[in-house]
Amino acid sequence: MTSSTQKDPDPTDVKLADYLCFAVYSANLAFGKLYRPILDDLGLTYTQYVTLVAMGEEDGQTVSGLGEKLFLESNTLTPILKKLEAMGFVDRKRDPENERQVRVTLTKAGRRQRERASSVDLKDACGLSSQGFAKLQKEIVALRDNLVHAVRDDA
Repeated sequence: MTSSTQKDPDPTDVKLADYLCFAVYSANLAFGKLYRPILDDLGLTYTQYVTLVAMGEEDGQTVSGLGEKLFLESNTLTPILKKLEAMGFVDRKRDPENERQVRVTLTKAGRRQRERASSVDLKDACGLSSQGFAKLQKEIVALRDNLVHAVRDDA
């Protein structure tokens, strides 16, 4: 059995391209550029798009529950929902059983817009097979969840 005597690289020698956080950040920017013309045609921002997608998963969600799903604070999500409501895609109503909660639902127009937006398929642009795409998505979710837990553990 042999042992490795390799040392970790000197942190000052690590290039920006070698940082995982930068790879994720720059991939996010690339996704944004890819989505922009598609979403511009739909009249949506990326955050509005993912909000419609998340709302389509469960009707009548609370704003706080939707925020948790989207990793958004209510002070960020509320203006998005107000804009989607003004566009005719979302209804917001106080929960009659708990007036402190606001429930959001997609309107018929919102469901149609979600269907149009859901036709976006980026597997080809990612250069991945269906299996590779699914595997990478699961790995990124695991990475995100680990980071969220690390932040919570440190708090």
